[in-house]
Amino acid sequence: MTRTAPRPTALISGASIAGPALAFWLNRHGYRVTVVEKAGTIRSGGYPVDVRGTALDVVEEMGLLPRLRDAHIDLRRLTFLHGDGSEVASLHPHAVTGGATGRDLEIRRGDLTDALYTAVRDDVEFLFDDSVDTVHQSGAGVDVTFRGGGSRRFDLVFGADGMHSRTRGMLFGPEERFHRYLGHCFAVFPMRNTLGLSHEAVMWNTPGRAAALYAVGDEDEVHAFLNFARPTPPYYAFGDTAAQRALIAEVFADAEWEVPGILAALHDTDEVFFDAVGQIRMPRWSEGRAALLGDAAHAPSFLTGQGTSLALIGAYHLAGALAEGDHVAGFTAYERRTRDFVTLTQDRVGEGGGILFPTTAGALEQRNERLRALSGR
Repeated sequence: MTRTAPRPTALISGASIAGPALAFWLNRHGYRVTVVEKAGTIRSGGYPVDVRGTALDVVEEMGLLPRLRDAHIDLRRLTFLHGDGSEVASLHPHAVTGGATGRDLEIRRGDLTDALYTAVRDDVEFLFDDSVDTVHQSGAGVDVTFRGGGSRRFDLVFGADGMHSRTRGMLFGPEERFHRYLGHCFAVFPMRNTLGLSHEAVMWNTPGRAAALYAVGDEDEVHAFLNFARPTPPYYAFGDTAAQRALIAEVFADAEWEVPGILAALHDTDEVFFDAVGQIRMPRWSEGRAALLGDAAHAPSFLTGQGTSLALIGAYHLAGALAEGDHVAGFTAYERRTRDFVTLTQDRVGEGGGILFPTTAGALEQRNERLRALSGR
């Protein structure tokens, strides 16, 4: 009688996009997968994200493309405004982003996370309301203790827990070693659709400041976005909502257009996401039997529009590389197949920043001239 070898085990920290995508592919390649997530459930809602290029082939192979196509937002217009609220140009978003009409997808982040979770929930163990507390590696595996109590051993451990990854901190050290600040801070939050916007975004700019309203459909709510240039990150404000609101109110105190109403909405909501605009750049993404992926490994910043696509592509390559051999060879192959594309994407960050957030009057006027040319004005 022959004995079947036990399935190798894997723990993934993080259940946003990279984590469930990796869980899907590892399960397909014969792993017994556990995903631990500090939130109480999969996080729905959230701002829109893009799925482009090779990432579309990945979601198609997962069988998710029809569902995601149905969830496509179909943003139809992007309008840029002067500081006084007058129009600079109004054009199709792909004229600015370089997207491919009819192929690239823009969907609510929650629609993507829901689709990924649905694809794996019956085959993968999920531990919600919990997180990794300690990691200890040995030749036999990775011993993990959980904040909720208990400990388990896994063959491999993966950090897919975002730009401010705790897993990365345990494996590689403080975030400061790998964080590249890009000179801006931002806040995103929901507010009432007082302008009656539909399938469109409107962006107001003055040098070093931007405010935008983003309507993904005909809903009563829009995503408000505030961005401002700052030479160093305001570390004191991270984790302090009152400090964030005070800082933003100070920066935008004299702003025109709809900004006063946006600031009022900021003070009335508890759903504010505030952070520095930055990247994660690391010389390697693995350590022993553990590896990072998605924003935990190589956050490119939202200025590239490629963070979600990189997460999906990286998960596909990582699982595929591990299916071909042991973890040492697999992690090496994962980096070889992925790093050049990651670096190329990260190096393009200046293009997005120059279009969306010019920091000087001269740069803003040059940007506006390009937009007018693109729109035929």
